[in-house]
Amino acid sequence: MVNEMANRWYKNKWFKRGLASFGALVLFVAVTLGWVYSLVDFEKTETNKNAQTGSLPYLQGAVTENRGRILAVVTSENVMGASGKKTGYELTELSRAYYVFVANGFEVDFASPQGGKPPVVIDDGLNDFDYAFLNDEQIQQKLDNSLPLRDVNPDSYEAVYFVGGKGTMWDFVDDDSIQNLVKTMYQNNKIISAVCHGPAALVEVKLDNGEYLVAGKQMTGFSNEEELTIIRNAREVFPFLLEDGLQANGAQYISGRTYLNNVVTDGQLITGQNPWSVWELSEQVIRGIGYEPIPREITREELGGQVVERFHAEGGKAALALWQSLDKNSGQKVPSNFVLLHGMVAAMQFRVGKAFGLLWLIESRT
Repeated sequence: MVNEMANRWYKNKWFKRGLASFGALVLFVAVTLGWVYSLVDFEKTETNKNAQTGSLPYLQGAVTENRGRILAVVTSENVMGASGKKTGYELTELSRAYYVFVANGFEVDFASPQGGKPPVVIDDGLNDFDYAFLNDEQIQQKLDNSLPLRDVNPDSYEAVYFVGGKGTMWDFVDDDSIQNLVKTMYQNNKIISAVCHGPAALVEVKLDNGEYLVAGKQMTGFSNEEELTIIRNAREVFPFLLEDGLQANGAQYISGRTYLNNVVTDGQLITGQNPWSVWELSEQVIRGIGYEPIPREITREELGGQVVERFHAEGGKAALALWQSLDKNSGQKVPSNFVLLHGMVAAMQFRVGKAFGLLWLIESRT
């Protein structure tokens, strides 16, 4: 009986076509995955895990005069709400900004809603700046004893910088000390800056005139698209999505390309969309205070971002030409894995043409 049914199905032309199509699909997926794997760059980078603050070339030309202080604020929240997942401030969003501020003549203080040692998220892809930050005992001791925000005097700082990290979506939004700090500094014409999830600190701030600080302001922050690409059920995990929260209180949200640098400046307000915006945002803070940032060698990751940005704006051939030029003239090899990452992101977003275009770009370059 079973054999008879099997023979009947096998003789059915639609079953044969379906089986052939399924086989072709499996073969296509296998070939594609093999192609993707062949494009992975397994060559180890020259990152120095033993890097020290004093050995960073960027700091050799640092400004020696004391230009004032900048306050870096990090989250105290170590759990993502009811999800139970661990969180904290993003190391790279603090370490890289820290060195830009210091190199340009500013002392940096660390603060958090609760004070003390804040939780941290350390992702892959660290560079010399990140390792130097982790290896610096003085920095780490100061960070382990972050100032409680209730004890911070807003008049002591030229700017405040709200570091990202998913925990900010819980403890930055309704913190009275944050709201008072931001309101006071903004109304005293100081610089207010934030990156990635850091703008959560600004969502509910009201000025003395009763208006929301963000109302009518051009700004950015971690986008809905970026959030939902990483966490599909983000609307259930977070109290709200940052883009939605900013717009609900009147902000003119400006979204850049997914996971690429995007910094928006509106007067004293400087915001960055994601971790890849930290370098430019930090230098914009220096400009906002009134100084031109000292020269800095562009990182390999930033060069990779330029290639991906050119791909989206002008197509594969223009991106390939830029990539080859950067490889030749920048003095360092632009990482193909950064481009591959964006190809994978495009595939996750079902942008098949973009995904294969980025894979073609990597293969053409190699």
